[in-house]
Amino acid sequence: MNRRRITDDERALFEQSFTETRPLRTDRLDVPEPRRPKQIVAGGSGIDGRTEERLRRGLLDPDVKLDLHGMTEDAAHRRLLVFLRGAQRQGCKLALVVTGKGRPLADDAPFDLELHAKSRGVLAAAVPRWLNEPEFAALIAGRRVAHKRHGGEGALYIYLRKGR
Repeated sequence: MNRRRITDDERALFEQSFTETRPLRTDRLDVPEPRRPKQIVAGGSGIDGRTEERLRRGLLDPDVKLDLHGMTEDAAHRRLLVFLRGAQRQGCKLALVVTGKGRPLADDAPFDLELHAKSRGVLAAAVPRWLNEPEFAALIAGRRVAHKRHGGEGALYIYLRKGR
């Protein structure tokens, strides 16, 4: 690999422009202090260990609840986003979202993608995906399947970030 040689004219031009520069005045710059990174709990959740344990055992009661039964995917998506934004604005910490489990497949049911998707609960599968979208992720500190007394596998606890 051959490198191009710098000519004397190029070097003189560089030195001239370098000598003409002045350092920035740092006394006029408002440099913010670096932000400390948030403490991250194992698993990427924004929920501390004690709160996670209380959620797992069903000891925390949700501040608000949304039941998505009977809604289409589009309607449920919009409703969930509006619901979570409103809950965060009101200062709620824990939301319960009921999706339902869906109907179990019959043993003799033929395999059909649409039938399969509907029988397993469209919203139960879609809501966790939606919560990873940027507009939802900005609202959520953590999530987990609800305790049996709050709906078990047919519901999700959503722990909300503090509103700004």
